[in-house]
Amino acid sequence: MIKTGNRSSSAAEDYLERIQELIDVKGYARVVDIAGSLGISQASVTNMVKRLDSEGFLHHEKYRGLVLTAEGEQIARAISRRHKILSDFLLLMGVTSAEVERDVEGMEHHMSTASLRVIEELFKELSENRELLQKVRTAATSS
Repeated sequence: MIKTGNRSSSAAEDYLERIQELIDVKGYARVVDIAGSLGISQASVTNMVKRLDSEGFLHHEKYRGLVLTAEGEQIARAISRRHKILSDFLLLMGVTSAEVERDVEGMEHHMSTASLRVIEELFKELSENRELLQKVRTAATSS
């Protein structure tokens, strides 16, 4: 989790992740795009953007787009990677996509790198060994 000011902020990470996704898809990110994709007010987004700008995670030019700094992009890509690893693993285990989205939103910000590595390795092993995957799925649903 990143430190912004004197506190950690999973919300800040979510913003950085969303900004990076918009840049990857559209080539740019604007306050209005972020607000629409997160389903929140433009005023709330503007406040967070100002905060992230002042803390060096992005550059914001009024009435123009946002650009992530190297540090902001690094954090956004790391959160995106965590999101993908956790989502892929839970989907492989048979969790519904609605449950996966809800669960991963909390997990991605609080999991250690070591735990994430274990899940990633387990995902790889289970993906390659369908017999073991079925055994694990069966055990998970019977408890």
